[in-house]
Amino acid sequence: MQRHAVTGWLYRWLPRLCACHCRADRSFFWKGRQFPVCARCTGTLLGTAAGLALCLVWLPPVWLTVLLMAPMVADGLRQLKTQYESTNPRRFVTGLLFGYGMTAFLWVTGRAAFWLGYNLMK
Repeated sequence: MQRHAVTGWLYRWLPRLCACHCRADRSFFWKGRQFPVCARCTGTLLGTAAGLALCLVWLPPVWLTVLLMAPMVADGLRQLKTQYESTNPRRFVTGLLFGYGMTAFLWVTGRAAFWLGYNLMK
């Protein structure tokens, strides 16, 4: 497969999958080319991937998963409601924490729901 076919697919579908605005001022650049999604979505995607891998080894408690998601929500709300402008590194880190927290939350609650349903059927 040609390289352009792969990058073309990423640049076309990844923003749609993430519902990303793809603003240049809120995105990272590599060798003069803008990433297919913004800094926050990049962090969220990497955090989700890390969460999928790490949840196989350790499941955090639910309260910790919610706590991990809070910084992105707070940063986004602060930016929305005030004149504050977040930085791309901060967007990336809060997205990374959110992605991991969201994945772990879904994993923990899904496992609990399965366990509850399984035990109710006994």
